[in-house]
Amino acid sequence: MDQGPRKGWALFLLVVWLPVYLVAAWWVLNWVYDRWGRLPMWVELPLYVALAFLWAIPFRKVFHGTGK
Repeated sequence: MDQGPRKGWALFLLVVWLPVYLVAAWWVLNWVYDRWGRLPMWVELPLYVALAFLWAIPFRKVFHGTGK
């Protein structure tokens, strides 16, 4: 992939996809809390860590090398 389109896609993902993903993750977490209440820390921490990295995993190739 050429550097120009890659930077454009990276910008799109950060400006559009990331806020959409954050709202979806917030909605899912609120649904979990409403259904089961506050989760134990040993369950909650891995859940937050997984959600923090999950949005970017499908887009690794887009972000690879855009900072050069």
